Amino acid sequence: VGYLAQLPRGIHLTQDSMKIVGSPNFPVKVYVMLHQKSPHMLCVTQQLRNSELIDPSFQWHGPKGRIISGNSTAQVTSTGSLVFQNFKESMSGVYTCFLEYKPTVEEVVKNLQLKYVVYAYREPHYYYQFTARYHAAPCNTIYNVSFEKKLLEILSKLVLDLSCQVFLLKSECHHVKMQRAGLQNELFFTFSVSSLDTEKGRKPCADHSCESSKRLSKAKILIERFFNQQVEVLGRRAEPLPEIYYIEGTLQMVWINRCFPGYGVNTLKHPKCPECCVICSPGSYNSHDGIHCLQCNSSLVFGAKACL
Repeated sequence: VGYLAQLPRGIHLTQDSMKIVGSPNFPVKVYVMLHQKSPHMLCVTQQLRNSELIDPSFQWHGPKGRIISGNSTAQVTSTGSLVFQNFKESMSGVYTCFLEYKPTVEEVVKNLQLKYVVYAYREPHYYYQFTARYHAAPCNTIYNVSFEKKLLEILSKLVLDLSCQVFLLKSECHHVKMQRAGLQNELFFTFSVSSLDTEKGRKPCADHSCESSKRLSKAKILIERFFNQQVEVLGRRAEPLPEIYYIEGTLQMVWINRCFPGYGVNTLKHPKCPECCVICSPGSYNSHDGIHCLQCNSSLVFGAKACL
């Protein structure tokens, strides 16, 4: 019922050869990635595609009215196919093709109406979320604040060459009662690591190894190595421990996929695009569709998907 205008990751081929046929029984769903070229939507059914049509006449109508073949963004080919260039959110909606043709020269003209529901979709916003704990100086002191800034500087430099960025999500100092060790001060850090590039922005490189997910995986390895090295350094110290130091084994990480505002994941509504962040309301893309964005408020766990 639905068609996904996306090729597998790492396979960089044109979509010119992708063609979708209509159905006289139900609207066909088509998913087009933002700022990409769409597949060709044919103004024929599968049966008619393999048949001769005498004097065919094609006419397309979209959310904004009739589509003219000379349109720069939505083009109608000489054979009646509709194709989009640089697909935008506002192009989402219902598209109808009206076909007139003769099966043979002797027969009368036949009419056919085919509907397509075209959805914009985009890649999820991938990022890693880390939490870590440090033995700290007394809470509400300048020493903890200075250490926090220094730690973020180090982490940011670690992933800079991978075109990734670090954001501090939360930093809290708490008094923790340790078994047989009394009270001690601890800093609870929560930070994220995400990719700097955007869909329309300049990519760090064109190679397959530079995809956002691969660069984020490399950044994760660097950060885990950094915290492991802190443990190793502390283990080699002969003198007493410093006032602020990383607590071994407290580094935790989750991989999060989140849809951008106005997009959501719904496997029931979009079974042919189950992991896509699909626009919530075709034709009114700046508002949320409560049914489509069922997972907008789901909790964030490994691989969780939600609207921001």
